[in-house]
Amino acid sequence: MNLRALTKGDAAVAGAAVLLFIASFLPYWSVECKGKYCGDTSTNAWDSVLFPVLPSVFLLGILAAVLILVQRFQGPAAANRQILGLRLDQWGIAFSVAALWTSLWALGGGLEGIGHGFGAWLAVIALIVLAGAAAGGQLIPVLKTPLVTDKPAAPAYPGGGYPAPGQPGQPGQPGHYGYPGPGQDPSQAQSPAFGGQPGGYGYPSPQAGQPGQPVAGQPGQPGQPQDVAAQQAAAAAAQAAEAEAARQAAAQAAAAQPQPAPAADFAPFWFAVPAPRQLAPKDNPAGAAVGELVPGTWYLAVEQRGTALVAQLQDGTQGVLADTSGIQRG
Repeated sequence: MNLRALTKGDAAVAGAAVLLFIASFLPYWSVECKGKYCGDTSTNAWDSVLFPVLPSVFLLGILAAVLILVQRFQGPAAANRQILGLRLDQWGIAFSVAALWTSLWALGGGLEGIGHGFGAWLAVIALIVLAGAAAGGQLIPVLKTPLVTDKPAAPAYPGGGYPAPGQPGQPGQPGHYGYPGPGQDPSQAQSPAFGGQPGGYGYPSPQAGQPGQPVAGQPGQPGQPQDVAAQQAAAAAAQAAEAEAARQAAAQAAAAQPQPAPAADFAPFWFAVPAPRQLAPKDNPAGAAVGELVPGTWYLAVEQRGTALVAQLQDGTQGVLADTSGIQRG
């Protein structure tokens, strides 16, 4: 039973079934009668006088919702299980439409002085929602959205994703990258950032203080002190440029290599990933990601390229999943 396989359409089906069950206890018929001998003037669907309204409208609609939800709970493993040529969710769609059709016809006719109560109209509304969510659950994008996702939220830091001043990880705070913490000997502070080598970017080297070896920025050395923040920014820009050049070189090398041919004996199957993973474009595996696979959701593998898989998202987007380690087949 995979609870994470439920969609918003399934939630609408379940809610409509609960509303239909409640409507069965509300007055279905009401009699216009005045006087002390009238007695009870309302009847709900559970009264035998209204047979077969109860089984053909209320119980049939609830049964339709149960069949649809049972099919969803079983997941891709029950995709090919059929009863008399139809899956359980297909039977549920047919039952929901039949219950709605019967409820509409039940609103017509009746004796003089007898009208339909609130339960009859509420049942029609619930069946409209049930039949619409059942039939459009796999067609309308909003109803196909997963009800529960395990996608981790990105940490929210002000200023473009970097910690704000005073937060952990901000340079210049005590206890971070060469700055001594409270009660710590300055000589035992952590090594500075950017490689952790002492003596870099304005920090004093281990030989500081030895005769005849003054360091730039230290007392006794002519010139102005170095701007540590400016040098750190320049080093970060240089590292970013090197990383971008390496990424472009890898993309060109991947584009020059021939793509592996699809496996001849491959059969599509459903799978799930243990951790969030990116989907690369089918024509350029080194390009920007076209989607993301998250745990708790089943995806369809439509092609195999060597050790990689071509996966299809719920909206029809296809991409290459390079890291297939630890995936769970459906």
